[in-house]
Amino acid sequence: MARLLLQAYDEIPDGTQCHRKTYITTALGGLVGAIGSAYSVVLNPADTHLEAVARAGRYTFTAAAVGAMFGLATCASAQIREKPDDPLNYFIGGCTAGLTLGARAHSYGTGAVGCVYMGTAATLFKIGKLEGWEYFSSPKM
Repeated sequence: MARLLLQAYDEIPDGTQCHRKTYITTALGGLVGAIGSAYSVVLNPADTHLEAVARAGRYTFTAAAVGAMFGLATCASAQIREKPDDPLNYFIGGCTAGLTLGARAHSYGTGAVGCVYMGTAATLFKIGKLEGWEYFSSPKM
């Protein structure tokens, strides 16, 4: 599922169809959040079912919001700056996603660290895509 979402994201040129790119990054973030919340609920069981549902929703919706902010900021930056294939757009998107985590945690430090780390990771992702890096190597036989 994640591979299909990443392929759909790559098919759309940067700076175009922001609504579709934001939808894809939101779905990918929600998927990651759902997987993380499943691990959280299974490995650290809640006392009540309501607490488990609340924790699952909190993780899932936070990750979906982070994905949405990344997709929206990246696409808007590409349109405003009129440089669609610039890695700086991805840094701006990653930084915005990190700031979203900081806002969720009510912590300036979390936002600042999230901005730097997520912006750097997103920039490296874009540079790797432009230079043809291989993210998932195929088995060599």
